[in-house]
Amino acid sequence: MIEKAREVLRDVFGFEEFLSGQQDIVAHILDGRDGLAVMPTGGGKSLCYQLPGLVKEGVTLVVSPLIALMKDQVDALQDKGVKAEVINSTQTWDEQKEIFDQVRAGEIKLLYVAPERFRAGSFLSTMAQVEIAMLAIDEAHCLSQWGHDFRPDYLRLGRARQELGNPQCVAFTATATPVVRNDILKVLSLSDPFETITGFARPNLSFNITPVSKKADKFKRLREIITEYKTGIIYCATRKKVDEVSETLASWGLKIAAYHGGMTDQERDRVQDSFISRRKDVAVATNAFGMGIDRSDVRFVAHFEVPGSVEAFYQEAGRAGRDGEAAWCELLWNFADTRTQEFFLDGVNPGPGVVRDLYQWLASSADERGEVFRSLDEMRDELGVSNGMAVGSALSLLARQGYVQRFDVPGQRMRGTRLLKQGQSLELDEVAMAEKERRDRQKLDAMVSLCESNGCRQEWILDYFGEQGEECGTCDVCRSGQGGERRELTESEQVLVRKALSGVARMSERMGRTWQPRFGRGKIILMLTGSQSQEVLNAGLNRLSTYGLLKEEGAAFLNELFPALNDAGLVQTIRKGDYPLLTLTPRGHEVMMGQRTIRMVWPAPKSAASRDEGPFDSRVYSRLADWRTRLCKEEGCPPYQILSNRALEGLARQMPQTIAESLEVSGIGPAKANQYGEQFLAIIREMTRSKS
Repeated sequence: MIEKAREVLRDVFGFEEFLSGQQDIVAHILDGRDGLAVMPTGGGKSLCYQLPGLVKEGVTLVVSPLIALMKDQVDALQDKGVKAEVINSTQTWDEQKEIFDQVRAGEIKLLYVAPERFRAGSFLSTMAQVEIAMLAIDEAHCLSQWGHDFRPDYLRLGRARQELGNPQCVAFTATATPVVRNDILKVLSLSDPFETITGFARPNLSFNITPVSKKADKFKRLREIITEYKTGIIYCATRKKVDEVSETLASWGLKIAAYHGGMTDQERDRVQDSFISRRKDVAVATNAFGMGIDRSDVRFVAHFEVPGSVEAFYQEAGRAGRDGEAAWCELLWNFADTRTQEFFLDGVNPGPGVVRDLYQWLASSADERGEVFRSLDEMRDELGVSNGMAVGSALSLLARQGYVQRFDVPGQRMRGTRLLKQGQSLELDEVAMAEKERRDRQKLDAMVSLCESNGCRQEWILDYFGEQGEECGTCDVCRSGQGGERRELTESEQVLVRKALSGVARMSERMGRTWQPRFGRGKIILMLTGSQSQEVLNAGLNRLSTYGLLKEEGAAFLNELFPALNDAGLVQTIRKGDYPLLTLTPRGHEVMMGQRTIRMVWPAPKSAASRDEGPFDSRVYSRLADWRTRLCKEEGCPPYQILSNRALEGLARQMPQTIAESLEVSGIGPAKANQYGEQFLAIIREMTRSKS
């Protein structure tokens, strides 16, 4: 069947070859296997279910979370002559009935639906009458409550699949941690599934995090980005911020597409179409904008505020450069912006008290049919809850557990609420609720750690997703020379790291395989070095088994080591109010227990550091960086494989004149010196002569 798929690939889609990873996924699907495919944005995942859908007998059901996303794909398929349709809430019943008739007649090969569609028994009964070739679930990270964009309606898909006779099911997503991937497999009950991860790396994207102290600095930087890159998306955290940023940019004379959830479906469709059709080249939007956007020439993505998770950041940034050409991604970082994300976290985690109060109020307010017709704002006011999002989240939780049902009220935008278990007491899994909130906050902490890291941005992100990465050479850290060269640790270095991590663990609170922080880095270092200070003795830290464990290393070295441990993803800073506290990550726990090894930037020994001290010549560094870039193109390799940024900085400080002298520079060994020594020495000698 793969040959038939190749014919369809060529004749219908106009491609001569599969992209990386596509053929294996298509082959698995054509063999009838369930599976999970994780592919980067722009990697061609939609083709992986569209192509088998055209080859296999029956209709392929494609589940997607956004009307605009489905419409874009269906329009593109219909333009190619493919019999594809979409069912959504904007259609009349007669329009939907006509499509259902075509499905029953076998005239539709691909039918796109939102997960909410599976609420309707009529839809499930209709689908039960037809041959379903496959259930393809796009944006599958929405299945997991540990995912960055959890959608409760996705949870119905596992049961709905059973009601449809367990057709073949394949889930697709661009961003999923190992925990989320396991959750997807479990919720869908996939049978002997294949699991394909084609890689998270986006080598054509330059990831940059720019600290800014005030709003004016953000707008100044935005003007520079737009002037240089022209076409892109600016993401904001709230509707209010979208309005503010779009109005400011419009005052500069720019044609802006502004998009947020407060608009009607028709307004959002119009805005999205204006961007896709290239009538407008800059979009200012909340996070939903861009899912499935088929505009390949997006040259930049800017985040005006910090997103709530690394997953969200990477997915949104990944909407740049889908044509494979170089693109710029920049986050304007101010720690104060995390307050907005904290507000969202409070809203999606209402707590058992709010849920119980809401359920009690609904029970006392329901009419004789057990129905309540009050808006979310009215419920918020009745309950005295300051965060209105918490009411909606509490209702969703009650609906998922079968206590209430939400339904549309004809002629009104408000939805009604129907009690399903009148007279029954409410039972909540408070442990699970607390765990969800902990993980949600852990995601924000990880995003903050990325922003404050001194390591390569892309390498940090790949490590987060469980994939080993290397320095990209293009992010702000790699270009600045602040990073270093990651390497395997020696046995003695591994022992030292495990001792340091043990000290962090002793000063944290154990919760299963995770750790909750209790102290900051300063006190941990004081304890590890055996300090006799009053704050250590008063806290009883001198009684810990790790007290004085790294006394010989000294506080100065540990102050260099701990940032490196953070960049390697072994420890994590969590802010509790104004106090940054330090704790272990799951990866750090594994390293501490000797269950895995780690590659990291090792702090330079004092002798090496002293050799590299000296005036920094930026002109020499720039010439050396240009030489390295040219060599990368000739040899087809990333920059770090030639010389690390740290090595270039050492050369620009020490200015060696001979091969022997160059060996004194950190990051340059005999192999590098023999291979490239005469080339970089020629540049340094020339620059030295011109300076004289």
